[in-house]
Amino acid sequence: MTGLLSNLLLAVAWIALSGDFSMGGMLAGLAFGYLVILLLQNQLPGLQGYGTRLPKMISFVFYFLRELFMANFKVAFDVLTPPWHMTPGVIAFELEAKTDFEIAFVANLISLTPGTLSLDISDDRQVLFIHAMFLDDEQTLRGDLREMERRALAVLR
Repeated sequence: MTGLLSNLLLAVAWIALSGDFSMGGMLAGLAFGYLVILLLQNQLPGLQGYGTRLPKMISFVFYFLRELFMANFKVAFDVLTPPWHMTPGVIAFELEAKTDFEIAFVANLISLTPGTLSLDISDDRQVLFIHAMFLDDEQTLRGDLREMERRALAVLR
């Protein structure tokens, strides 16, 4: 959080010093602020790791958009073709996420992807119960969910 706040403050300073109060000026300020933080992150403990988050976040956004497109295509194909191919079911998915925010983020990502829905979390907060429309290959589904969780946690941690 310190890195994001520092980046925003550097962007505001850039806007104030350059006198360019446009969206382009803000984006330029954010870019230059990011570069400054990238150079200083090893010297300031509060900024440690901030420079690596942006590439991970961009990678995650493209990964999630691809997964979203593929899931939408699979659900649309099943709806539009006469014989339904879905085999719905509920699985218990063991979580690597530990904090409330991480668990909520992963559960919402799963629910945003068509064909899957987060139902509940166990009392010990270790297992997430998920309804899946296509449970023909449970191991593949678990692997896909594990990959999504791994990438989401890489962005958050």
